Amino acid sequence: MIHSLGRSLLFAFACSALFFNSLSAVSAEESRPNVLFLICDDLNCDLGCYGHPQVQSPNIDQLAKRGVRFQNAYCQFPLCGPSRASFMTGMYPDQTLVHRNAIYIREHVPNVKTIPQMFRDNGYFATRVGKIYHYNVPKHIGTGGHDDPYSWNQTFNPRGRDVDDEDLIFTLTPGSFGGMLSWLAAEGTDAEQTDGIAADIAIEQLQKFAKSKQPFFMAVGLYRPHTPYVAPKDYFKKYPTEQIKVPQVPAGYLDTIPKPARQSVRRKKVQINLPDDLARQAIQAYYASITFADAQLGKILEALKASGLEENTIVVFTSDHGYHMGEHGHWQKTTLFENATHVPLIIAGPGVLAQGQTAEAPAEMVDFYPTLADLTGLKAPASAAGVSQVPTLKDASVASRDSAFTQYANGYSLRTPRYRYTEWGEKGKLGVELYDHQSDAAEMKNLASDPATAEVRAKLAKQLHARIEQANVHPKGVTQIKFENRRRVPK
Repeated sequence: MIHSLGRSLLFAFACSALFFNSLSAVSAEESRPNVLFLICDDLNCDLGCYGHPQVQSPNIDQLAKRGVRFQNAYCQFPLCGPSRASFMTGMYPDQTLVHRNAIYIREHVPNVKTIPQMFRDNGYFATRVGKIYHYNVPKHIGTGGHDDPYSWNQTFNPRGRDVDDEDLIFTLTPGSFGGMLSWLAAEGTDAEQTDGIAADIAIEQLQKFAKSKQPFFMAVGLYRPHTPYVAPKDYFKKYPTEQIKVPQVPAGYLDTIPKPARQSVRRKKVQINLPDDLARQAIQAYYASITFADAQLGKILEALKASGLEENTIVVFTSDHGYHMGEHGHWQKTTLFENATHVPLIIAGPGVLAQGQTAEAPAEMVDFYPTLADLTGLKAPASAAGVSQVPTLKDASVASRDSAFTQYANGYSLRTPRYRYTEWGEKGKLGVELYDHQSDAAEMKNLASDPATAEVRAKLAKQLHARIEQANVHPKGVTQIKFENRRRVPK
């Protein structure tokens, strides 16, 4: 009898232990921070929280109030495909070997572990809504584009009336939209647009995660404000063209910059010297698309709060690179000026102690990987080349790095808190640029030939060469396949 009772007590104790261990496991899983990664396409820092006097971005501004806004965050390549391949792998473009669009990342780095893969490997459910890797816009809207299927448990490819309305879109070059200034003040509602549909899908997924308690990494990629700039017409009304200011370039400016820099701002001949009225319309459409995208982000963030997930969800908001809207006489991207390299970056949620603060120190997009790993208690792979920005998220006055590095074509650029230093060709054989942001935030006065800057140039050149070497280190554990990838697809 006593023996039987002892066995019963032992069994009961074992069951209790299993029960409490199970509860602990569930509790630990539920306490793991989720990640909501929000990215706009071709968005520069023309936002209210970045000090723009006209652009209305109330939802992004509100997110900045509960997170850390990085004043000086930079992409590693000012073009969609290379930039996205870079930050999603945490490697520099010379490491991913992706230097142009229309590339699948595993053509060049087949065994790389992407950010969502890291989360999948650790029990998270990884979801993609919209554009995260490269897509040709608008041709790929509604498809998987150049997505990486290994990154996700589930994907959604929204497609809205902006695709069906393509024949209504104004463009500088008939039949060309994605790589050309083009726009449409659309009929209909937000919910009919591709990004409106994406927001609704994201909201539905958040509600499911709230019920299932499944830790998640959800990436939502909006297409706007990428060309064509399409938004419901009410957003255009917020920006009367008579209130739009078109950047002016002084006579003789192009003679002050190296030939490769000059070529970068004169790439698209049809977009050079736009008539004033056309330039105003393009800027109006870009601003309208930003405010439209902001509204969709607002719906997603409101749903996050309503679901009860906000307190345990890290939110990252960014773009894939910067953008020119007439500065330096150029429109769109693909330069090494501040306009094309500077990106918005806001991080909020658990682990972000410096709420509402602004970080002035430089940050790079390759920093996303180690930062998210640190915030969630995971370990980034050895191939991740960035630095964790967690110290800055705890105290915005702390600098996690002292410079930011960007490359394009045969040029490399270094941005320090005060200067931008750019070399074209090997060690600047094709030209050098130096800009002092204390006196020239617009980067219109190249000081590279000024004898008074010789010492500064020598110091920055040494820093840049060290960064180039670092960006070319073979990523640990990653196979690189080098070949000339000549694929071209319609935009």
